[in-house]
Amino acid sequence: MDEIGVTVLALAALVMLAAGLVHGTLGMGFPVVATPLLALLVDVRTAILLTLLPTAAVNVASIVRGAGFRATARRFWPLALAGVAGSTAGSQLLVSVDPAPFKLLLALLVLLYLAVSGSGGPRPGRLQGHPRAAMLAFGLAAGLAGGTTNVMVTVLIVYALELELGRPQMVSMFNLCFLGGKLAQIGVFTASGLLTLPVVGITAALAALAATALWAGMRLQDRIPGETYRKLVKGVLLVLALVLIAQFAVESA
Repeated sequence: MDEIGVTVLALAALVMLAAGLVHGTLGMGFPVVATPLLALLVDVRTAILLTLLPTAAVNVASIVRGAGFRATARRFWPLALAGVAGSTAGSQLLVSVDPAPFKLLLALLVLLYLAVSGSGGPRPGRLQGHPRAAMLAFGLAAGLAGGTTNVMVTVLIVYALELELGRPQMVSMFNLCFLGGKLAQIGVFTASGLLTLPVVGITAALAALAATALWAGMRLQDRIPGETYRKLVKGVLLVLALVLIAQFAVESA
């Protein structure tokens, strides 16, 4: 962090604005947009450090603005709790091993899901008979993905699409899990000595920018029809998988 110059910080500020706008519009996507872009400027671990407080701030603001969060929390608290456990384990892996293989595995699973769901394969509803087990399994998987790659949303999108959740429920569930996972990640990074006071100062300023852009994006969210929103979500999922594959290729070169 000591080597980050003014130019990099200025570019990081622009990344925060762009990612906040995307998250406000779609109800998700802040780390998906911010992490790969920041990784072009700094190493992946520093990129994740820079997104810790901004992501938490964006999630809190989304929760405050959204409706029905209490009902979502009552229904999906096992999913969020499992996400915290998975994120804690994943974050501990992040500070000790190379996370690149996790990115490739996650991308391949996402592409496989899109191929199956788009070819008349198994349809949503298969999780209805085992709701608690599904929550624990998807929560742990999402947490591990978030802790190691900073993109918990891929697993959560698969879960939400399988349940055929509506947009408000989907967005609310995303932010519940994002916040729990990010708080767990903050705890691990703090304990490992990576989240220092200088880092907190930098990321707090970036968090203010991200929150400002978030509110602008939220004004656009309500104007997007439900079916269009679901198509956008699947499109984001595809783009995300391709980005993860590209990152893996670059890091392995």
